[in-house]
Amino acid sequence: MAEKMRATIFVEPGRIVLGEKPIPDVGPLDALIRITTTTICGTDIHILKGEYPVQSGLTIGHEPVGVIEKLGSAVTGYEEGQRVIAGAITPSGTSNASLDGCHSQCGAGTKHGWKAMGGWRFGNTIDGAQADYLLVPDAMANLAPIPEGLTDEQVLMCPDILSTGFSGAQSGKVRIGDTVAVFAQGPIGLCATAGARLMGAARIIAVESVPARAAISRKMGADEVVDFTKEDPVAAIMKLTDGRGVDVSIEALGKQQTFEWALRVLRPGGTLSSLGVYSSDLTIPLDAFSAGLGDNRIVTTLCPGGKERMRRLMAMVNGGRIDTAALVTHHFSLDDIETAYDLFGHQRDGVLKVAIKP
Repeated sequence: MAEKMRATIFVEPGRIVLGEKPIPDVGPLDALIRITTTTICGTDIHILKGEYPVQSGLTIGHEPVGVIEKLGSAVTGYEEGQRVIAGAITPSGTSNASLDGCHSQCGAGTKHGWKAMGGWRFGNTIDGAQADYLLVPDAMANLAPIPEGLTDEQVLMCPDILSTGFSGAQSGKVRIGDTVAVFAQGPIGLCATAGARLMGAARIIAVESVPARAAISRKMGADEVVDFTKEDPVAAIMKLTDGRGVDVSIEALGKQQTFEWALRVLRPGGTLSSLGVYSSDLTIPLDAFSAGLGDNRIVTTLCPGGKERMRRLMAMVNGGRIDTAALVTHHFSLDDIETAYDLFGHQRDGVLKVAIKP
C-alpha cells in the first residue's frame, strides 16, 4: 500500500477538510517536493464557496515552497534536497502558448474551444500544495531554486500574489511619470501598488477602507489612500488629478463596483488592468465606456508562472526591491488548516495572508 500524506481536500461547496491521500508517484518529467510552507489564496475561498468549480476530492492550494524529495528520471539540472518554489501557473514550456510567449495560457486550448484556465493546474485540475507533498509536472520548466539566505516567508508570495500583483502594473504598461489608481489593497492589490511604483509611477492612489491595509499600502508605494466608505472614490480621484483622470487603473478585487470605478477614473486613452477573479457577469456602463469612443484599453491577466518568472521575482526580493513580510500576518500548522480557512475566509483579526507549515 502506498505511503499516505495529509492533504486539504475540497469535498463540496462550503466544505474543505484535511484528509489523507497516497503520496504521488513520480513520472519521468515530474518532481516530488516536500512542502515546507504554503498559504491560502482568495481563489481558494472562491472554490470553497462554490463560485469557482473544481472536482470533489481535489487537493487545494497553488502556492508551494518546499524541498525536492524525488526527481523524475528525465529531470536534469536539480538535486534532491534543494529548496525550491514553483509558480501557481505551471506551463509545460513546449505548448503553442508557451512558445508564443503566453505561458499563463499553456494548456487552455481544447477541441471544444478555449477556456482561459491556462496553466493553472495546482488545486484546479491536479492536486495542489496544501499537503505534505506536491507533485510538480514539467519540473524543468517550473522549479526555481531559492537563493541562499532567503526564508520561506520571504518567497511565499512569489508563486502567485507577487507575480499577479506585479503583472497588473506590467499589463497596464505603467510608464515613468504615470498616475495610477489601485482598487482594493488586499495582498494582490498591495503587490500591484508596489509593482506600479517599481515601474516608475509618479503618483499612486490606493482605494481601501481598512486602516491597517491603508497603512501597509503607503509602505508599498501609495501616495494617497481614498476610503470609499467615506467619500465617492471616483469623485475623489478626479479631484486629486485635477479632472484629468489616471493613466492606469488596476482592479484587484473582482467586483462589479470596483471594476466600474476603475473604468470611470481613466483618462481618455487610459488602461484598465483587471486582476480580479469575477464570480458573476460584468456590466460596462455606456457613459463610463464613452460609448466605445474613449480609446481605452481593458486588459486581463492570469498570474504569470514558470521558473524564469519565479527567478525574477525572487531576485527582486533578494535585492531588497520588495519586502512582502508584512503580508504574512498569521501562522498555522497543516493540522489546523480548517481553522485557517475559517479565519481567512471571514477576514478576521486583520488577516492578509497565512503561512501554513506541514
